[in-house]
Amino acid sequence: MSQPARTRITASEYFQLPEYAQHDLIQLIDGEVVISMPPVLRHQMIVGKILFLLMKLAEDKGGLALTAPTEVQLDASNVYEPDVLYIRPENLSIAEQDEKRLIGAPDLVVEVLSPGTAKIDRQEKYQAYEAHGVGEYWIVDPAYEVVEVWTLDAERRFRRLGAFAGDDAFDSVVLGEPVTVKTFFIT
Repeated sequence: MSQPARTRITASEYFQLPEYAQHDLIQLIDGEVVISMPPVLRHQMIVGKILFLLMKLAEDKGGLALTAPTEVQLDASNVYEPDVLYIRPENLSIAEQDEKRLIGAPDLVVEVLSPGTAKIDRQEKYQAYEAHGVGEYWIVDPAYEVVEVWTLDAERRFRRLGAFAGDDAFDSVVLGEPVTVKTFFIT
């Protein structure tokens, strides 16, 4: 039995949809509109701890740290709302092109997994972030308290830096300093 063809739209069509104006948790992923449920409290607590770290860094070194529902338009088929993002001072121009959204790839993107988004975060978003030059991608798994870190290499491909948990720390290429994982999960 054949599947019906899916209708894909462009970002300009997406921005005109009534649903776009009605929902905060709406994204365009590979030309398809995806509306999400609000995250659970634990998800938001983790997002807050990561944002705190990145905002402190932005205050010390410059740059910009933001959370969803900040839109990131990567191209005509992908408009995402990453859980957390960071832009280094030298790349702030992606925040100056449009007053409603970032146009281009942030230096660091963090997605905190939830049952409804895990597959998209690990597949479609991973591929798009890699293809558009996101320098570092953290996939945070609240259930197992693990942070999986991917960095962009010289060939513009993600290389897995590792999966970190508990007292582990990793050296963030984008941030230029070590990150201790347990601080994200302490409640």
